[in-house]
Amino acid sequence: MTRPPSASLLGDLASLLGPKGFTTDAATIAPWLTDWRGKYQGAAPALLSPATTAEVAAIVRLCAEAQVAIVPQGGNSGMVGGATPDASGHQLLLSTRRLNRIRTLDVDARIAVAEAGVILSHFHDAALADGLRFPLTLGGKGSATIGGLVSTNAGGTQVLRHGTMRALVAGIEAVLPDGSVLDGLAPLKKDNRGYDLRHLFCGAEGTLGIVTAASLRLVPANAARQTAWVGLATPEAALHLLRRLDAALGRELEGFEILPHSCLDAVLRHIPQTRSPLARSSPWYALVELAGDDNAALNAAIEAELTAALAAGLVDDAAIAKNDSESEDFWRIRDSISEAERAEGPALQHDISVPVERMPAFIAENPQRLAAAFPGVRALSFGHLGDGNIHHHVQPPAGPDGAAWLAEHGAAVSRLVYAHVLEWGGSISAEHGIGQMKRDVMAELDSPARLAALRAIKAGMDPAGIFNPGKLIG
Repeated sequence: MTRPPSASLLGDLASLLGPKGFTTDAATIAPWLTDWRGKYQGAAPALLSPATTAEVAAIVRLCAEAQVAIVPQGGNSGMVGGATPDASGHQLLLSTRRLNRIRTLDVDARIAVAEAGVILSHFHDAALADGLRFPLTLGGKGSATIGGLVSTNAGGTQVLRHGTMRALVAGIEAVLPDGSVLDGLAPLKKDNRGYDLRHLFCGAEGTLGIVTAASLRLVPANAARQTAWVGLATPEAALHLLRRLDAALGRELEGFEILPHSCLDAVLRHIPQTRSPLARSSPWYALVELAGDDNAALNAAIEAELTAALAAGLVDDAAIAKNDSESEDFWRIRDSISEAERAEGPALQHDISVPVERMPAFIAENPQRLAAAFPGVRALSFGHLGDGNIHHHVQPPAGPDGAAWLAEHGAAVSRLVYAHVLEWGGSISAEHGIGQMKRDVMAELDSPARLAALRAIKAGMDPAGIFNPGKLIG
């Protein structure tokens, strides 16, 4: 059982961190007490901003001795309230934003060591300056930090080729609940000393340790890319196209996103300076991206494959980007869907995954289950077909107060969606984490054996429960 921080502890932390690293000023702390979506509001007596791993370790030792809880936070751009303290005012908020150095970048080994507070877009820029690329990107790259990306095992639009954050982490440095430092930054290809602690911290959401740095895998910067926008009749047709392109193009296929026409229509109505890539509409669209060394070769490859798909009746129409600017225009449509949907009105957003082969069937069947249980609701799905990650939005029945309807029925709606996902062997969190938003439904619906293992790991590593209590598994 954790305790509220004493005046003595706060004084010790202030002496340790100095004015740049410690504050109790309410106005300074306030912006960091609400999650990105504005769903959760917490309280904290102090904001701790260490600048070194040694300072993080010293903080944890003091808090462990006093049995005071710590909530780690990076860019505060998470989607599930995983970095927001509770409302008690007893939990200390620890920001990693001052841990913002890229310690090393080895061009030959293609490995960089970045501290937890390094912003993803800054890391992209540093890698590109040396002719390399960090192959993970997402809409929040201007605020998301390396530590947060590791702790949530972030995904994004390049998972099809490069995997999630877990696949890109070659080593971890973390402070454990007793204040000791786990130095696992060496990027070993073979290390058979038992449990893989590196992977354990990926996706742990700060409940087992505070990630302070990571060794990250880089790849050569692409000399060329090619992007296509494809009109399709159904998600099944999109899956057939994905399989065809994957067989023909292999590792050159880096992204494959799908979206229904309703999403495109919402973007065109609400997002300025957007236009449809195709002259005529289709029920569904795929956004396809290739990456490689030779632009002419990529263009010839995607043109040949799409021409054959058109001749076979697999696709309705296709547009190939003429340049990088047009590629960015295509991606802007995809990246603006959430913003456009918010402008359409309230909706429940579900970040879920099912086996890739079952994704088209889920997209078709889940709205039917929802409509049978909740007449008038509307569901739309879009996302990363290549890795089975669906962003599944459920809109309330048409009426004057959709927000009130969601407040009354939203939990039951989400429970139906999540039960369907687990029934089909999927996950209720594909890339955003569990946080506090999905904690209770996971405890209710997920495998008892899996939950028991997670709780045992947490109890063994953090028996006092001082790291991010109330998140992931309670």
